[in-house]
Amino acid sequence: MQNSEPIWDLVDEHRKEFEALSDRVWGMPEIAYTEYASVAEHAAMLREQGFSVTENVAGIPTAVMGEAGEGGPIIAILGEYDALPGLSQEAGIAEPKPIPGTGHGHGCGHNLLGSAAMLAATAIKDWLEKTGKPGRVRYYGCPAEEGGAAKSFMAREGAFDGVDAAITWHPSAFTEVAKAQSLANTRMDFKFTGRSSHAAAAPHLGRSALDAVELMNVGVNYLREHVPDSSRIHYAMLDSGGIAPNVVQAKSAVRYAIRSRDLKGMLDLNERVKQVALGAAMMTGTTVDISIMSAVSNLLGNRPLEEAMQRNLERLGPVPFDAEDKAFATKIQATLSDEDIDNAYLRTGVPRREDTPLCDFIVSLDTHGEPMIGSTDVGDVSWLMPTVQAHAATIAIGTPGHSWQVTAQGKTPAAHKGMTHAAKMMAGTAIDLLEDADLLAAAKADHQARVGKTAYVCPIPADVQPPLQPRPKEAA
Repeated sequence: MQNSEPIWDLVDEHRKEFEALSDRVWGMPEIAYTEYASVAEHAAMLREQGFSVTENVAGIPTAVMGEAGEGGPIIAILGEYDALPGLSQEAGIAEPKPIPGTGHGHGCGHNLLGSAAMLAATAIKDWLEKTGKPGRVRYYGCPAEEGGAAKSFMAREGAFDGVDAAITWHPSAFTEVAKAQSLANTRMDFKFTGRSSHAAAAPHLGRSALDAVELMNVGVNYLREHVPDSSRIHYAMLDSGGIAPNVVQAKSAVRYAIRSRDLKGMLDLNERVKQVALGAAMMTGTTVDISIMSAVSNLLGNRPLEEAMQRNLERLGPVPFDAEDKAFATKIQATLSDEDIDNAYLRTGVPRREDTPLCDFIVSLDTHGEPMIGSTDVGDVSWLMPTVQAHAATIAIGTPGHSWQVTAQGKTPAAHKGMTHAAKMMAGTAIDLLEDADLLAAAKADHQARVGKTAYVCPIPADVQPPLQPRPKEAA
């Protein structure tokens, strides 16, 4: 479909610059709260495009905000740029081949996410300048979505104050308006302290912190039978207490992710998990220190915004992939199982299409699949203001999230086309909000109805600070 709307033309004018930004960020993968090089690239691009730039947003060195325009409503476009550990991968090949270096990789496509979001914000800024209409656009560069909950900390500190509506997107295998489905999630650390001793000569003098962690894990595994089906509990060992079996381990630590359908369910489940930890400490004669690392709220949908974004998507049509795009996606699909591909369709609710390596169609707004739900800190933004999220196809259908295959596809022409499509979906929706006061009012009314009388309370306690990481020497 030929794009003829002025806002989409403005996206196309800047497309190459932001494809290059995405590729640069892909090449400097940085994990939660270490995104110093990536945020520097985003801040530099904001200045180059004429935004007023605020750095160190909410006291987070790797968060940035750019604003443009005057008067009128304020529309936020949310971007991200953090990578994942262990997903280093050479680009453009369909076999696992890590790149020497940190071992990190953009296995969730956030190099594309942030770049397309700023591309949309830049097009909106240009539109405001050309039309002279009132309104402001803010680009928020948000770090640490992968487990660090930066938006939650930013929300708690008032970084989104004054914003009337928020728009974002995520790279995907399908092109659609994203369903507002996510789980509230807490990451909590349990650090047990006991007493070391000689495990053979004086075992009775020891109090094993490792035993406490193992008993906690057993207790939580029994707890799983007695929680709602939508809840999820999983854990990772942080410290097993050492490698000497003849020493009773005096220190041990485990990190839990505790998820539920909504905030109340999560907070209730948090307390039940804490009780299991205290029981494990009691059984082993140890003590336990419990601390929250991060937490996020569940997403709230917004039907007026979702309908507005769907109208933009239907005018745009599907992402314009070509034969070369599909040929590489077919190679990626050859590394996947039928179950991977079936699962992708199951989640989306679209019947499986054979000989369709890339999504060359759009998903209707009321198509619903089998929910397989994760968590996102966009949820906390959605409690503060009307929020909508797009998905745009950038990867082969069936590609698992957080995989080397995502990293391998992060710089392809198909990925660039998908990110540009996402920018057009977001920018078009933002212009609708700026031009149509009734739409914005309807979005706010829908949001208020969902929130009800419940004021937003950040799920991260006020005394918990983001786990900021020092600036690497090479980024200084």
